[in-house]
Amino acid sequence: MATDITNIDRMIEQLINECKFLSEQEVKFLCEKAKEVLSQEANVVSVRAPVTVCGDTHGQFQDLVELFRIGGRPPDTNYLFMGDYVDRGYYSVETFSLVLCLKVRYKDRITILRGNHESKEINRVYGFYDECVKKYGSESVWKLFSDIFCYLPLTGLVGNEIFCLHGGLSPTVEAIDSIRNLNRFQDLPQEGPMCDFLWSDPDDNKSGWGVSPRGSGYTFGPDISQTFTHKNKLKLIARAHQLVMDGYQKTHEGRVVTIFSAPNYCYRCGNQAAVMEVDDNLKMNYLQFDPAPKNDEPQVNKRAPDYFL
Repeated sequence: MATDITNIDRMIEQLINECKFLSEQEVKFLCEKAKEVLSQEANVVSVRAPVTVCGDTHGQFQDLVELFRIGGRPPDTNYLFMGDYVDRGYYSVETFSLVLCLKVRYKDRITILRGNHESKEINRVYGFYDECVKKYGSESVWKLFSDIFCYLPLTGLVGNEIFCLHGGLSPTVEAIDSIRNLNRFQDLPQEGPMCDFLWSDPDDNKSGWGVSPRGSGYTFGPDISQTFTHKNKLKLIARAHQLVMDGYQKTHEGRVVTIFSAPNYCYRCGNQAAVMEVDDNLKMNYLQFDPAPKNDEPQVNKRAPDYFL
């Protein structure tokens, strides 16, 4: 056990200090340990405050390190990540490796949920697969991580009042308790509640359920979030999944907040990032931050990408 901790600590320092990706053997060891931890967690993870809630990081490794510099490094600060660790950025391998190392090392202080990009169908197209093959010379590490993605919990509940998930609500789920019975240990389905939790978006302008422009999940209006929060005695629904220029954005009369933690998304969008600090009394504070200084930032044009995925 002590040897395992020493190995994980060494990996964490290697990643943070050198931005050097782990060897394939180290990834295999890490994934084995992560399975042991994640398999014991429920679909709805009970999270105690204080905790800092984070949105998409999308392979922007230096900005993840900056997030820890500003928000506090584990285990001094507790974290809940709402998915989308991979794709788009150039360091998805390092980003997810670090988050997974921290989960294994501090399992009761770090919560990592699944995003829609933690899916073979999506990340085979949007960068993660190609990055794994380029860095390791084969798809073996991609397969190891893809297996782990199926173990990631779907939602988190902070202090029984703040419901956290990557995307949004589902028309087939009215009560949080019913989420506990879903089988999450599978590739992401193309429809159904598990898909909806990772793909849906709030809509401030239309009531009820709507067809999502993403092609998966739904849009849900203020009436839907009002009913869901009232029935489940919630103060807030916190979610990620969408680029917002200030790093966070409240909708549905404050019942829903979107948190996005990848500053200058895709190295060209010019947005701030944010995290949500929740104190012992469940009071929330939004901490905004800009990109970490980068000597090797790629030169790209300023056209905003399609961020619906």
